[in-house]
Order: sequence, then structure tokens, then C-alpha cells
Amino acid sequence: MPSFNAISPDKLFRLVGTPKCPVLIDVRTDEDFAADPRLVPGAVRRPAREVALWAQELVGRQAVVICQKGLKLSHGAAAWLRQAGIAAEVLEGGTLAWGAAGLPTVPVVKLPAPDAQGRTLWVTRSRPKIDRIACPWLIRRFVDPAAVFLFVPPSEVLAVADRFGATPFDVEEVFWSHRGPSCTFDVMVEEFGLAVGPLSHLAAIVRGADTARLNLAPEAAGLLAVSLGLSRMYSDDNEQLEAGLVLYDALYRWCRDATDETHNWPTNKVKGTP
Repeated sequence: MPSFNAISPDKLFRLVGTPKCPVLIDVRTDEDFAADPRLVPGAVRRPAREVALWAQELVGRQAVVICQKGLKLSHGAAAWLRQAGIAAEVLEGGTLAWGAAGLPTVPVVKLPAPDAQGRTLWVTRSRPKIDRIACPWLIRRFVDPAAVFLFVPPSEVLAVADRFGATPFDVEEVFWSHRGPSCTFDVMVEEFGLAVGPLSHLAAIVRGADTARLNLAPEAAGLLAVSLGLSRMYSDDNEQLEAGLVLYDALYRWCRDATDETHNWPTNKVKGTP
């Protein structure tokens, strides 16, 4: 049972990956972090002693503060946030309890170097369809909520990556791209340590739609149809991305919570009547 102003790992995991997830702040010491350089999905690192400096980023938002054991560092930083008018809880038991529960963590070594504002910057081909919407959704919801995505002509992706310090994805001959039968979304799910049930299920749907193997999942054909429809509704890639985030939010929640649910409009007709 979580203590007052604390949230249990399983309850927090239900929020991770959803639009309503609080801001997750990892305040572990450098020594504790070096012993386990992985993050709760979507968490960002901030020094506990500098809470007065970064608290302003959280005005009007909710936060969960995370340390190694859920004790002094997280409780102290959360209390400071609350006195500043910011709703804040701590992760009960910290990262040790999160790991003991078998919940996924993102290895920091896989994250691109952040820009001056602390955001990861990514670049890919313009006119996205499936992978190039699914991957930004995964990154925004589970890796870096503040991630920035640039959509440019295919011939310019690598040059833009070099000039602007961005990480290229879903193009040939880069780390974050198709590998054998796997699409880029598959690769990101695996490399970021997120291959858990609902995301693995979603990955099969994305793979089927993105690689013209619609037999991989019954939902793949529907995702392909909706994705192509979105690409014709929006001429601006960033507007299409925002619309696509909602689509993948819904698909993730279906994979997580509703795969056994069916729907059939009930009628009150007596059996045998026309």
C-alpha cells in the first residue's frame, strides 16, 4: 500500500505511455545512477539539489519524483515541488522496487545526446506513413516526452542529421532502421528495453502494416488504411504527427486493455421475428 504522497510501481506503470502520464523526474545521485544507468520509461534526469532551478518547468503539471529507494531524495524534492504549488508524488520504493517488479527500463546508453534544451532531436523522411509516425509516438510516450522530430526530403536526411546534430531514423544504413524482417518500430522497442506484452503486440501490427505483410496481425490492414488516410488529410507533416499520436494512443490502449472485448450492436428483437 503506497504511503501518503507516493505511487506504487504498478500504478505508475499504468500511466506510463499514456497522454495523462505525469512528468517523471529521476533525481538519483550520480553514484546510484552509475550503478544502474537505466530510466523508468519517459523519465528525465534532474539533480535533486537543484530542484529550485528546474521546478519552474513543471508549473501547471503533475510530477512523480524517482530516486533509488524512494526515500530522502525523492521525498525531499517532491515536498519542495509541492510547496511551490506543483502536485508531486514519489515512486514508492524507487528504482529498486520498479526493477523488482520486473517493469521495463530504458538504457541511457541507447539515448541520443540531448540538445541545449535537454531534448533529443530526430530526423527522418518527409510524408510519413506508418513507421515514421509509430516511432515518434514510441519516443514521445516512453523515451523522451520532449523529443523533436524533423521531416525532410529523403535525399537530405543524413546531411540534416550531420548539420543539426539530429539522429536519423527509418532510412537506409543507419542504426535506427529496418533490420531483416523487423521494421524500425520493432528495433526501437527492442533496443529501448520496451519489449513487453502490449508494445510487442503493437509492434506486430506496425510491422505487418509497414512491410506489406498484413497476415501478421488482423489489425495490420486497418492500420495501413487509416495511416494512408491520414497522409492524405494533412499536407503538414507535423500536423499529421500530432493526429497520428492519438491513433497510436488508442491502439496501445487496445493492445493493453481491450483485446478480449468485442462489440455488437444489440437488438431487442424476439428470436425468429423479421
